[in-house]
Amino acid sequence: MARYPTHTRILPRLRRIEGQVRGITRMVEGRRYCMDIVQQLTAARRALDQVSLQVMSGHINTCVSEAIRRRDGAKKINELMQTITRFVK
Repeated sequence: MARYPTHTRILPRLRRIEGQVRGITRMVEGRRYCMDIVQQLTAARRALDQVSLQVMSGHINTCVSEAIRRRDGAKKINELMQTITRFVK
């Protein structure tokens, strides 16, 4: 199914987030109170951030560590640092 165990673990979380976003869409369509919508958007963003961290952790434990063992990890580490920099902005 998935290449790495991380992929299998995040799929249910992504599906929950997808449902949450559909719920937010319904809130907007139903003209719900703006701050309730913002609260749900914030929760969805946090959930996505947690998934991002899980994927990054899996990447470090598989792709990066394998590259380091092969003694060509510089490219993977640079790629990871660029991603982390974008993540924290």
